[in-house]
Amino acid sequence: MSSTAQAITELTGDYTIDPAHSRIGFVARHAMVTKVRGSFTRFQGIVHLDEHDLARSNARVVIEAPSIDTGNQDRDAHLRGNDFFAMDEFPEITFTSSGVEQVGEQDFTLTGELTVKGVTRTVTIEFAFQGTAKDPYGNLRAGFEGKTTINRRDFGVTTNFALETGGVLVSDKIALEFDISLIRS
Repeated sequence: MSSTAQAITELTGDYTIDPAHSRIGFVARHAMVTKVRGSFTRFQGIVHLDEHDLARSNARVVIEAPSIDTGNQDRDAHLRGNDFFAMDEFPEITFTSSGVEQVGEQDFTLTGELTVKGVTRTVTIEFAFQGTAKDPYGNLRAGFEGKTTINRRDFGVTTNFALETGGVLVSDKIALEFDISLIRS
């Protein structure tokens, strides 16, 4: 048994996402020439891992949409408004898993329902297991890195602006990035 498999067999249990040591981020192409990166700074999640029966593993994440942070207050305010996320009406982004599949020694896909702006679509996120550690307080931690790409139009985020030189201001494809630190409950 590889050391990775041994680490994975230690994982069965219930966990919470540690927001102080996790990141839920995104990348969008801007003006067809560069990328803008951002993240959500407030979120919570619960995860159940079962290495004996992956089908019993599950996750639920709730993101406070107004916590969006791209490093630019004016852009963040615009994203919170009706042109994009209408966060007064839709203050949460949620993900509830419906299945997990192991696709490599340390690689998994997590499929579930993502709800943005009141629209729910099935998405699949690729995750790589990063290992486990006991922190100085005796907590078992497990780390995962994940990514997927969505089309923002599928979630009703359709505002865009045509550029004089051709193309649009904001890409339809949005890369989602996850750096997740779990703490066993």
